[in-house]
Amino acid sequence: MTFSAAHPLVLFLLLAAPFVGSFVATFVVRWPQGRPVVLARSTCPSCAAPIRVYDLVPVFAWLLRRGRCRSCGAPIAALYPLSELAALGIALWAVTAFGGVDLALVCILGWALLALALVDLRTMLLPDILTLIVLALGLLAAALEGRLPDALLGAAVGFAAFSIVAFGYRRWRGRDGLGLGDVKLLAAAGAWVGWAGLPGLVFLASIAALAAALLLALRGRRDIGRAEIAFGPYLAVATWITVLYGPLTLV
Repeated sequence: MTFSAAHPLVLFLLLAAPFVGSFVATFVVRWPQGRPVVLARSTCPSCAAPIRVYDLVPVFAWLLRRGRCRSCGAPIAALYPLSELAALGIALWAVTAFGGVDLALVCILGWALLALALVDLRTMLLPDILTLIVLALGLLAAALEGRLPDALLGAAVGFAAFSIVAFGYRRWRGRDGLGLGDVKLLAAAGAWVGWAGLPGLVFLASIAALAAALLLALRGRRDIGRAEIAFGPYLAVATWITVLYGPLTLV
């Protein structure tokens, strides 16, 4: 089943996307600080002045204020409009590439993966609440498509595979190579792509992470042998691509 550009669901997702992106940015900023995200007013990070409703219009309000707080003039991070645009891009990508009846679930997946990637880049942590959302969405989508057993097996295989890798690396090198958050995220990804989609997904994520590490090393910013790399963003991108386009065939 595919949707036309004028379908009410498509229009709703595209209109909602920038506002979801604003929420994602708020989560990325507040979660590491332990601040409330859902039941709290939007305030200026510098002066804590409440942000008025018309200043919450995605992208345009930030541009009109030239990226500054109306009350104190302090800069508002570009993370907000960039996250809003990224969320819109995810929705457009999903609408263009995905034609399933669970289009809304796929969009929410993309937004959750965006939040996971941004938090991991900033903190080297993957929030359990977001990983659980990805897992639950994957199981729900699988149930709607009649492939729940494969999704459950995929989640179990994903968790077991990365747990073994993390344990082996710790025994071999004496330090962590994969965090528990990465293990949980691969399990959640397995619920979406099934066990057969996991090898290609991990391959894509690993190649992307290696390319990024090599680029940083060539620029002299990191010692590739010792640097810690947030693997969550690469897992998130690989999950998104695999869900939209199907498993990568390695043979």
